[in-house]
Amino acid sequence: MLTVSREDIERRVRLDNPWWDAGAPPSPEHGYGRRVYFDPFSRLALDMTLRRATVLLGPRRVGKTVMAKQLVYEAIRTGHAPTDILYVSIDTPVYAGISLEKFLEFLPQGETGRALVIFDEIQYLRNWETHLKDLVDTYPSIKFVATGSAAAALKVKSLESGAGRFTDFVLPPLTFHEFLDFTGRDEELVEEYTEGEFRCRNIDELNAEFVNYLNYGGYPEVALSDSVRSDAGRFIKSDIIDKVLLRDLPSLYGISNIQELNRLFSMLAYNTGGEVDLQGISQISGLSKPSIQKYLTYLESAFLIIRVQTVNDTCRTLARQRNFKVYLNNPSMRSALFSPVTNDDSNRIGHLCEAAIFSQWQHSTDFSNLRYARWKDGEVDMVYLEPSIQRPYWAIEIKWSDRIKTDHRSVTDKMRHLLQKNNSIEALMVTTKSVDGEIDIEGLTLKYQPSAMHCYTVGRNVTRRKVRDMVSVVPRKAH
Repeated sequence: MLTVSREDIERRVRLDNPWWDAGAPPSPEHGYGRRVYFDPFSRLALDMTLRRATVLLGPRRVGKTVMAKQLVYEAIRTGHAPTDILYVSIDTPVYAGISLEKFLEFLPQGETGRALVIFDEIQYLRNWETHLKDLVDTYPSIKFVATGSAAAALKVKSLESGAGRFTDFVLPPLTFHEFLDFTGRDEELVEEYTEGEFRCRNIDELNAEFVNYLNYGGYPEVALSDSVRSDAGRFIKSDIIDKVLLRDLPSLYGISNIQELNRLFSMLAYNTGGEVDLQGISQISGLSKPSIQKYLTYLESAFLIIRVQTVNDTCRTLARQRNFKVYLNNPSMRSALFSPVTNDDSNRIGHLCEAAIFSQWQHSTDFSNLRYARWKDGEVDMVYLEPSIQRPYWAIEIKWSDRIKTDHRSVTDKMRHLLQKNNSIEALMVTTKSVDGEIDIEGLTLKYQPSAMHCYTVGRNVTRRKVRDMVSVVPRKAH
């Protein structure tokens, strides 16, 4: 069997590190738009006083590799010598079987004595967490950064084996705000008139972009490239969904029956936003309830689905959670698997609106406090439980309809019931297709707002708050 020569490995390393050559043009990623999380990530990753590896986790194609390469140029801008920076993509075939430590031999001698080493797609190295922990302990003058796609599985290993040595940084899909920013339409369509409050300049145009977001949003490459967007179904399905279902999850968890997992995911994707129960899924799919529980955990760990638990009309969590809702982590996955939605496809868009708004909340630590309320003859889509007392603070009904203008009593009927049962609720909202305003129900003001505008507001505010919190925890260090 032929082995790869050191010369071939070194040639590939030099190819992946063009900044080593004086006068070489920057890699294409340098000119791409930056995620809202780039600043706190770069602060954490370039803090040379913190003897921890930074592990960038997230779903496939949300921009981890781009952010890692943008980090290279941020490091150079802030004082690192280009020859002190090494980038390696572990899934490159020529690197098969090479230990992490072996790559350090290819790092040129720089000028500052402080090196930055980035291992991309680290999940492809067996027992990566043990190797990385050893490097952190052995090389105190090197700052290590790693990225990985199977986020939750990597996070578990990171916590178990890298205690005190790794700091995890999770990168979710694009928010609707980021999508508009990447496509250059943010300021054209939305204005901030006071801190955290936004208004729409053109609701028809905003709704058109929101439908684009439901069909194609979440992934920077789709947002930025017309050619990729023209075949987004193939891109999202083959390069994101299929690789996770057919390669990542089976290799991480030893799944032998891939078709079972694929069939379950397709069923959940088609019915995104619908209420499900284990018994019902078992009867339809033919899978045992323990297998379904296991697969749901795997799909959630890979950031393919979001599970939301139910409360009753008094917003109490039931002792036995028989029913729950499943949303796609990113609504565009449904369009990739089946077909894109259009502006007039009210029924399907309604469920995808729910998925999109829940997806924005992934960026917030408050996500764990979200529920949906369900009782014998009613349901409210989203309820926020105050963490300290576990009582409802606000509730939202998510609609893709303007019927509230002509028949607000039937639209708000379930809200009224919920309000009568819970005197702790202080805010109510119903989303619409294109109208906004407010009405009084049961002595409380209920606001209504277009779903696109609400999705934008949630995404922008939760990421802004999260980035501020991150920056306050990780101050910029002098280099």
